[in-house]
Amino acid sequence: NGDHRRVGERFRREGRLMPDGVACVASWLDPAGTVCFQITEAPDRAALDEWVRRWQDLVEFEVVEVEPSAAFWARVNRSVERGS
Repeated sequence: NGDHRRVGERFRREGRLMPDGVACVASWLDPAGTVCFQITEAPDRAALDEWVRRWQDLVEFEVVEVEPSAAFWARVNRSVERGS
């Protein structure tokens, strides 16, 4: 509901609640404290989903999976070489 106070209270009380293997790389908030952009690293989507479940009663998530640009281009180039 946009109540950043409740999110802050839980964070101070329990920390980020990240499962093993999930790490916060960086975090930014808009000036009103209603939108937070997080860069996280996780071994797989299931681990990240566990973290989302731990906060979904207070926070609405939109997860965008990304990969390093070098990995992206290596994958694309392999695909081109195979003619796919």
